Amino acid sequence: MSYIGSTPTTQSFIAGTDSFNGTGSATNFTLTRSVNSTNDIQVVVNNVVQYPPNYSVSGTTLTISPAPSTGTNNVYVRYLSTTLQTFAPSQGTIGALQLDIGNLNGTGAVQTPFGTTAQRPASPVNGMVRYNTTTSQLEAYQNNIWVNYAATYSVSYLVVAGGGGGGIAGGGAGAGGLLTGSSPLLSGTSYTVTIGAGGTGTNNYTSTSGSNSVLSTITAIGGGRGSQSSEAGVAGGSGGGGGAGAPGFAGGAGTAGQGNNGGTSFGSANFGTGGGGGAGAVGVAGTGSASGAGGAGTASSISGSSVTYAGGGGGGGINGTTNGAGGTGGGGTGGVSGGGNATAGTANTGGGGGGGANGGGTTGGNGGSGIVIISYAGSQRGTGGTVTSSGGNTIHTFTTSGTYTA
Repeated sequence: MSYIGSTPTTQSFIAGTDSFNGTGSATNFTLTRSVNSTNDIQVVVNNVVQYPPNYSVSGTTLTISPAPSTGTNNVYVRYLSTTLQTFAPSQGTIGALQLDIGNLNGTGAVQTPFGTTAQRPASPVNGMVRYNTTTSQLEAYQNNIWVNYAATYSVSYLVVAGGGGGGIAGGGAGAGGLLTGSSPLLSGTSYTVTIGAGGTGTNNYTSTSGSNSVLSTITAIGGGRGSQSSEAGVAGGSGGGGGAGAPGFAGGAGTAGQGNNGGTSFGSANFGTGGGGGAGAVGVAGTGSASGAGGAGTASSISGSSVTYAGGGGGGGINGTTNGAGGTGGGGTGGVSGGGNATAGTANTGGGGGGGANGGGTTGGNGGSGIVIISYAGSQRGTGGTVTSSGGNTIHTFTTSGTYTA
């Protein structure tokens, strides 16, 4: 037999009939095939075609009313239309073309299993994919944890560098640079996290600036070290304060968008030193009676509560001047003239160390180490750092260097 087009390889309907013996009382007859409606069969009793409502059908049960008379094969059923065979395709024989999911012009779609977070499989295995109706996200079970299944997702971040260390007879050290914002991250990608160390405070001329903190390509600059006697402040994320001596020395420059300048020292009388710059304010200038306080830091609630970071270090007391207070946000207090050591910047705030005083071998304070915090809405998607949650957000806090895997 000839065909237009391809030769059919599968027949979806096979004609057939069933015959029954009437008893004069039986009204129900069992068909050999399940049918959907009375339109799928033709019923004949004693060579007379029947029409609904003389008969009805439900699955394989045919009901005829009134009961057919007694006879041999005097009731027969002809099948007109029904699904007659179930085909189980061989593994690997059904592809994207057959499912219409590989055709860019197609309008079909495949629906994944769906349910709430509480309805997740009790014993999941890696590779499972489902739609979470609680979070309104596709999610996949990978690395033994459920993660939202999206190419990219947005995170908020806070990156604070290490604060500078304080020097001898000098201004307060600058706070580490502070950066905050949002950025898209690619699921499954690993991002390097570097926590900047605080600079070293000394009682000689070897104090050091803080180290940078980095999240992928986002870099916060380390705080400028505390100046020494007769020295201008050192630039950094926030700049260090100016050191003691005539004619007075400028504070170091802060990095735009990350911090502020250090305060200027007083150039005569008791030579009050300048405070280190903070993320939220410039360092306070020294006077004839007091060294400058460190600049205030900046508050952030990314961790779930309000915390102030990156305060500048206070200037060291000189020739009897009052030592400068540390800026809010972890800044260290300047040393006391005549013998009191400066205090260090608070760890993981990026606070600048206090400047050392003159006399008595006083030492400048170390800078506080930096911190990196990542936050995003919803349940946990990534790994790395210390993981907490607050206000519907998942929070990853890094106080030491590591890797965030999105």
